[in-house]
Amino acid sequence: MKTGEMKTSESSTGFSVLELVVALAIAAILAAYAVPSYQAYVARGHRIDAVIALHRAAQAIAAAGVAGPAARGAAYTLPPGLGRVPDHGRIVYRLEWSPAGDAQGGYELRAIPAADGPMRTDACGTFVLDALGVRSNLGPIAGEARIERCWSGRAT
Repeated sequence: MKTGEMKTSESSTGFSVLELVVALAIAAILAAYAVPSYQAYVARGHRIDAVIALHRAAQAIAAAGVAGPAARGAAYTLPPGLGRVPDHGRIVYRLEWSPAGDAQGGYELRAIPAADGPMRTDACGTFVLDALGVRSNLGPIAGEARIERCWSGRAT
């Protein structure tokens, strides 16, 4: 060994600051794409849950015999577990039954976004299913194509 030279028996095994910055930048870019995609996926799941709950409630009403013009004067409450979506945990949609005119078959069901839930500002708004099976939305949604997209889970 020459004078002034240092002998190193171990090589460096840590990350340099540059490597750390590059890794963090890559993670930030991935998160920027992943988070909105995940939020859209969750919202689609909530919409589909609301549609399924409306159809389940319609089946329960049909089984109970609350349909047609006689439903207009009837007082009916949905069976336990069918008045909210999901049936456990934080409420995302609240289901309501209300009498309606003969043109709607005597009643309609609504899946209304919970005031403090994740779907309160959703473009699909309130889902409405009448006794004849006609689907619609109340809120900022407009047009048949948009309604069809909401009922299939996709808002845009």
